Amino acid sequence: MSDTIAIPHRQNWTVVIFGFLALSLAFSSRAALGLIMPVWQTEFGWSSSYISSVGAAALIVMAIVAPFAGRLVDRRGSQFTLNLGMGLLGVGCAIVALTNGKAMFVVGFAGFCAVGFGIVATHVVATAVTRSFSKNQGLATGIGTSGATGGQFLIVPMIAALLAFASWRWSFGALSLASLALIPCIRMSMRADSPSDDVAELDVTPSSMMQDFAVIVRQPAFHLLFWSFLICGFTTTGVIETHLLPFASFCGFPPVPSATAYGLLSLVNLMGMIAAGWLTDRVNRPMLLAAIYMLRALTFILLASLPGTSIEMLFLFAVLFGAVDYSTVPVTASLVASHVGIKMMGLAMGLISAGHALGGAMGAFVGGYIFTATGSYHLVWTGSIWLAVGAGLLALFLKAQPANRALPS
Repeated sequence: MSDTIAIPHRQNWTVVIFGFLALSLAFSSRAALGLIMPVWQTEFGWSSSYISSVGAAALIVMAIVAPFAGRLVDRRGSQFTLNLGMGLLGVGCAIVALTNGKAMFVVGFAGFCAVGFGIVATHVVATAVTRSFSKNQGLATGIGTSGATGGQFLIVPMIAALLAFASWRWSFGALSLASLALIPCIRMSMRADSPSDDVAELDVTPSSMMQDFAVIVRQPAFHLLFWSFLICGFTTTGVIETHLLPFASFCGFPPVPSATAYGLLSLVNLMGMIAAGWLTDRVNRPMLLAAIYMLRALTFILLASLPGTSIEMLFLFAVLFGAVDYSTVPVTASLVASHVGIKMMGLAMGLISAGHALGGAMGAFVGGYIFTATGSYHLVWTGSIWLAVGAGLLALFLKAQPANRALPS
């Protein structure tokens, strides 16, 4: 058997559309926790520490679920996997909407919702899109996974509006209904694909999860992508998503302009993911990934100079960082497909995404610890500069290969 096997020509844009919508709902549901936190503190008397700990528990559950979700899309296909995730998310949001105590809240958000978050995740959508496209995989992946940030522009303001004009229960109730309503749409519009069928057609013997895991971890490319994506999680989810707004407050910037800058970051993030996906199909991908990380390091230099400067500098950082924030996703997904293999892409992406979640947790904790100990974020930003440079160097060790490689022999 040859080193690579061509897959049939595919252009399944329904996977991109529903992947975008599913990610929009999942990430908006996650964002709702911080949005509604002050209301719960007043209504139930819950501390911010308790609510945050539930959110942290959800992240841990997501990291555990991620490899299994990737394996599920490998074996059962994107339609089944996305519908399962949306169903769990819908049930979890409904439980949160009906919450009258701590136990019910934990079961709803850190239980059902968290498992749904782990399934309806960027690595699942990226794997589903890659399996559905034989050309323009990068662009399609960039568009599909951009729902993680772009879709929130519409959904999060709607959650806030329901919170203001009705109640927080209506906010989570609407998220539940929207998640469950997407299931029949996915079922009717997406082909009931099964990647295992493609494997059988190509005369590749199906393997167990542990066999695939053993193959994956023996590949140097996997480790280069895993550790660079862990650093990606540290420098994005960890320090920026958690600490940027507190840092802006520390700098003396008013809440509304700071929040507006963060919103601008998310908008540019969407465009950055699509642009990175388009470039993935056209340029040397290891060099592209390395360039993204190196440019991210430069943005942290700008952030370190913010104290004592104007709010305009914060907006400049938002634009520059947004361009290199989630833009690593389509490039990393494409490199996993070509260097690890389509057959095991879901599991490999799940493991790499678990590393991203772990890096995010580390960044959130380390950032808070350093600020408490030193009264400044300077060491956080300085450390992030060198970590991003390190991730870029790791990417340079990846060998250049054709982007549309299929199943390894």
